[in-house]
This record gives sequence, structure tokens and C-alpha cells, in this order.
Amino acid sequence: MRIGASTAVKTLLAVLVAASLTACSGQPLSTREEGTMIGAGGGAATGAIIGAAVGAPGIGALIGGGIGAVGGALVGNEMQNQQVQQNQTQGQIQQQQQEIEQQRRQIEQLKQQQETE
Repeated sequence: MRIGASTAVKTLLAVLVAASLTACSGQPLSTREEGTMIGAGGGAATGAIIGAAVGAPGIGALIGGGIGAVGGALVGNEMQNQQVQQNQTQGQIQQQQQEIEQQRRQIEQLKQQQETE
């Protein structure tokens, strides 16, 4: 199970280039993008190791990277959807808390008006 040095270097270089290009976009990575990159890197490394066992580490890295990218994108997408849902829920909770506080102030004002009458 020996990975060719050139294949390992090429795989690592490809992952680093992809990460660098994405990082240079000026915007932070979305959860989906992070999942895709992590999946692709992990898949490529695993694929290279498995491919080395059958004498084709480069092909293994490509196949593993592709499969890992798809899996990572699916997981990242689900996590991103959950984050969006949590943010919406948090916004609704804050809005309701503001309404409750406003109603408390109105109740206090009504109590004060009744005491002065």
C-alpha cells in the first residue's frame, strides 16, 4: 500500500490550489463549500490509498475526490439548511420577546392609569 510520491504531491497540490482560490474570493466559505472541500480532500486521500493497493493511486484519488466532494456537498448543504432554519427561528423568538416586553410596558401603564383614577 505505497502511494507514489508524485501522486500524493499532485493530490495535495490540487487540494491546496482549490482551497487558495476559494479563500481568495473575498468572502467566507459557506457551510456547503466547506463540506465540499473537506469531502473532496478526504475522498482524494482515501482514494489514493485504496488506489495504491491496486496500482492506480491517481485514478483512486480522482474517483475518491469526486465521491467525497459530492458527499461533502450533501452534508454541508444539510448543515447550511439547518443553520438557516435556526437563524429564522432565533429571529422569530427575538421578535416575540420584543412584543412581550412591549405588552408588559403597556400593562404597567394601564395599571398606573387605574391607580391615578
